[in-house]
Amino acid sequence: MTEYFPKIKKIKFEGADSKNPLAFKHYNPKQKIMGKNMAEHLRFAVCYWHTFKGLGADPFGPGTIIRNYNSSGDPMQVAKDTMVAAFEFFTKLGVNFWCFHDRDIAPEADTLAETNKRLDEIVKLAKKLQKDTGVKLLWGTTNAFSHRRFMAGAGTNPDPKIFAYAASQIKKAMEVTKELGGLAYVFWGGREGYETLLNTDMKRELDHLAMLLHMAVDYKKKIKFKGPFYIEPKPKEPTKHQYDFDAGNCFAFLQRHNLLDDFKLNIEANHATLAGHTFQHELQFCVDNDILGSVDANRGDLFLGWDTDQFPTDIYDTTLAMYTILKGGGFTTGGLNFDAKLRRQSIDPLDLFYAHIGAMDAFARGLKNAAKMIRGGRFDKAIQKRYAGWDTVFGQRIEKGKADLGELEKYTLKNGEPKLQSGRQEMLENLLNEYL
Repeated sequence: MTEYFPKIKKIKFEGADSKNPLAFKHYNPKQKIMGKNMAEHLRFAVCYWHTFKGLGADPFGPGTIIRNYNSSGDPMQVAKDTMVAAFEFFTKLGVNFWCFHDRDIAPEADTLAETNKRLDEIVKLAKKLQKDTGVKLLWGTTNAFSHRRFMAGAGTNPDPKIFAYAASQIKKAMEVTKELGGLAYVFWGGREGYETLLNTDMKRELDHLAMLLHMAVDYKKKIKFKGPFYIEPKPKEPTKHQYDFDAGNCFAFLQRHNLLDDFKLNIEANHATLAGHTFQHELQFCVDNDILGSVDANRGDLFLGWDTDQFPTDIYDTTLAMYTILKGGGFTTGGLNFDAKLRRQSIDPLDLFYAHIGAMDAFARGLKNAAKMIRGGRFDKAIQKRYAGWDTVFGQRIEKGKADLGELEKYTLKNGEPKLQSGRQEMLENLLNEYL
């Protein structure tokens, strides 16, 4: 079998003092932290789309990256070569999971039937490579946004024929995900939104989207797929207003349409910042509402208004993210999927390894920092002290719904102006720096 990264051996952990750019400085998969090893905590996955199909294109120019597994003129041969290269990359990098869109792994044909045949052929190869390497599928999804037929959405399209096409594509993608032993299935609404309300029936579109998701739930039961469904919030780009804007918006949608029992969220860091939130905020919202499923680990550029999907290297972000994830109980079926792409000037295959190694080390450092923060308990104590009034008899009476407005007025008239306390924000930010 052709080797596509012949210069690279399996990436090893060499420790913080290593000067080798092709070695882990902090990610030691066997190191135990809080009862589990790093690999079990972090559950790293490589995304197929950006890593193997992203070739450096941006809004101002075509791709700059040339890969030897893209050299064949036959699209199916390219798909097979890319799949082989991908599993070579997974095993040399040392990740246990991967993720894909259906159209990433197999090219679309002239008809859906022929497209499905192509997909089946590539899935057969992927299944063999999974068996040979032990790499598992974290989740699968469908690309119902790139083709021109989906220019006005998929599940929210004004044409029922396109709705039916999207439903058919989702059905097949779910079958493929089950065939490959996928642990979950993601709904990524790339164009589920609108450009102008002058031509949009928003209520009807949202009802149709919910209908599609209920159909998927029914089919999941029919084929006995055991994994959870995830929705990935995305605030903007390409549409002006995405229906799945952020975690709170998705949660309200799921509640409104009785879908909470079957869906959790796949949170992306760059989508969080585009929605005007921090990565930690979106994670915390999901933890608080028991809807955290998985994470697309990346970062954006705060000076740019689009989804730049850069590799995560900010230790503050990875620390706060892992702090929230650990306190929320950690991953079960989900993990950290690197939905990130190389920069346009990073054209060498080695850059794929450098990028992933750096991101994995950044989250390993975040994990170690978060574990120390939890063990130290100082942040928990600060919060407990700040909300201590709610643990008094008076506070508990309010929280349990036993007090009314009249009683609260009497209390306030009797006790006068409340004594204020400091939030200690600067002190806590300094404390965070001690862990970093």
